[in-house]
Formats: sequence, structure tokens, C-alpha cells
Amino acid sequence: MTTARPQDLVVIGAGVVGMATALTLSDRGHRVTVVDSAAEPGRGTSFANGGQLSYSYTDALASPATLAQFPRLLLARDPAFRFHPRLDPDFLRWMLAFLRNGNGSSFHRNTLAGLALAVQSRSALHGLARRHRIDFAHATPGKIILYRSAKSFAAARAIAADKAVAGAEQTFVDADGAVTIEPMLASIRREIVGAIHTASEEVGDPYRFCIGAQAALAAGGGEVRCGVAIDRIDADGKRPTIVLDNSSRLGADRIILCAGMASVGLARTLGARLPIMPMKGYSITAAPGSAAPRVSVTDAANRVVFARLAGRMRIAGLADLGRRTADIEPGRLAALVASARAALPEAAEYGAVESSWAGLRPMTPDSLPITRPIAPGVIANTGHGALGWTYAAGSAERVAAIVEEGC
Repeated sequence: MTTARPQDLVVIGAGVVGMATALTLSDRGHRVTVVDSAAEPGRGTSFANGGQLSYSYTDALASPATLAQFPRLLLARDPAFRFHPRLDPDFLRWMLAFLRNGNGSSFHRNTLAGLALAVQSRSALHGLARRHRIDFAHATPGKIILYRSAKSFAAARAIAADKAVAGAEQTFVDADGAVTIEPMLASIRREIVGAIHTASEEVGDPYRFCIGAQAALAAGGGEVRCGVAIDRIDADGKRPTIVLDNSSRLGADRIILCAGMASVGLARTLGARLPIMPMKGYSITAAPGSAAPRVSVTDAANRVVFARLAGRMRIAGLADLGRRTADIEPGRLAALVASARAALPEAAEYGAVESSWAGLRPMTPDSLPITRPIAPGVIANTGHGALGWTYAAGSAERVAAIVEEGC
């Protein structure tokens, strides 16, 4: 797929971003090794996220609407969105950048930039799945976003109109239209002010994608080394080198940093600062309930998403910005279940949750991933926020282009 000189490449991180990057580079003829501290690919933030591939819903977090909510967030009055400020320079710099991105023009620019990446990513993911026959419960059920206030629906329609000009195909419907699209919404018809439907939106299991990508990478001569703890990255010689915690070294022509929140500390060993903050989220997986939707659903007011994955309901939500540990906090998990029940009371067997998860989504101030060189021979591909699954294959292609510049 490429005429560039084959290179020896090391990808740090075996989540969806790292595995999509590794497979994309391998397809282009490069020799790729993936390293990750977990026991197998996809065990971190990618393991049990919401499962939605939201190619048309790329709205940046920093927006006039979010900034207007700040008093409530600081007082912890929003059960779904919590703000955990810290008095350290990195947090303050990030916060100032976030505030600068919260005006209307920046919000529109960042949202449309995300849309362009998402469009590229959809094509790229389809190509990877087709070439390597990866089974990851990939389906196209469409997606409907529910709004319970006229103000939020009007704001959503405004940005959706701009995205339509850029190629997104979204339809505005009232409550009756929403129920026509997804009959299981009938029980909450009176609460729906309006909805946006995108018939082409997809779902997929990110963990299964990572496992399938590992097998495909091995078939192409690549390697995934799990259980590998990295101490630092050295980039002061002819070739960048990963220094492991046992002092052994792994060199490469290029190193691609796809380690989510761990990217921040590794970049710092190179003297680089990555503007990334953790946004903790939760999910549960359970059997479908008596009124489980077939279409993927996002309830904007309750900040919760519903997706069918291989016969199970994946329900995800909450945004705890600045929370730095991935442990499951019982109170917050209960808040997710409560939000899901409030949104769709019969969507899942809430009393028999099969598994629960928490992960740290790496957020940039503009909600766009960082895909650029950060040191000689070292390229960052990180900071994908809540859309890591959606953006993974597209950002992989962008990094591949950087790798091959001048080769």
C-alpha cells in the first residue's frame, strides 16, 4: 500500500488507537512492534467504552453551553458531569486553553475539524475490517440523540446544520418521529422535545477489535508485547529508544505514542508537554430489557448512551473531568445506572448487570486528538477524548502520513 521505505516502528499502547495505528502501518509495509503494560490488548480505556461509532456527532466539549454550566459543575449539582479542579500548573494551563476554546467560533471550528477526521476514520476502519476480516460485532443500527429541552435542541440543530454543509447526513424529528424510528421510546414520548437521527451511525466492540487486530498484525509479521512496563523514552541519539523498567532498551526508526493518559508522563520524559486531562467515564453491560432499543440512543440531558453489542446492551456515561484513577467508585456507578433508568427505564436488565467498567478518557482542550511529532523520531497519537473509538482509524492514517514524510 506504500512506496515509502519500510521502517522499524514501535507503537506504545494497545488500545483501539494503538492497534489501529499498528495495523495501518503494517499494511503499508512497515515492521511494527506494539508494547503495552496490560496483560492483553484493549484492556484499558478501550475495554468497555460506549461502543458507538459516532461519525456525525463530533461536538467539542468546550462550548458556550458547557461554559454556562460551570457554576453548577463547580458545585457538583450535575450528577452526570463532575469537575475536579487541581491547583497545579498543568491543570491551570489546560483549563485556560479549554476556556479559550469555549466561544462559539472555536466550538464550530473544532466540531467541524472532528467531523472531517471522523469521515476519514469511517472509511479507514471499514478498510481495516475488510482487509483483515476482523469480527468486532460491527453493525449499522443508526443513532438517535434525544433532547428534553427546547433550548438544547435548538443549539443542537444549529451545529447540525453546519455539519450538514460539511457532509453529515442528519434528520431532525419531533417526539412522534423519534418513536417511529425507535418504537421502544414510546414510554418517554412526552419527555422528548426533539431528536436528531443519523441512519448511518455504527457500533462495534472496541475490545474485540483490539484482539482481532493483534491476530491480523501477527499474520503480517508484526508483534504485540504485553505486560511491558516502560520507564521512559530517549530521543537524544540517532534512533529513539524505549527504556523498560528492567533497564533493557527497544530502539526503532520511529516511536508512536498512543498510550492515552499514560502518554502525558512518557512525553514528559522527552521534555514535551501534552495538554491532556483525564475525563473518567463508566459503563455497564447487561442483557437487553423488555424495551431495549435497536437503534443506538444518546440521551443528551442524562449524558448516557445505549448500544446493542452482540446481543447485550452496553450503557455508558458520566464525565468526571480531572479524576485521575480508573477504579470503579460505587457511588458513581450507581449514578450511571440511575441516569440510564431515568432515560430508558426498560432498556436493560438493570438488576442483573453482568459487568461494569471505568476508564480515563484523555481530553484535549479542543476535543481534537494530538497527531504530531513531539521529539526527534517520536510522534504522538493521543488525546482522543470520548471519541477514541470513532477517531482511531482516521488518526492512524494521519500518523502514517507523518511517518512516511520524506521517506
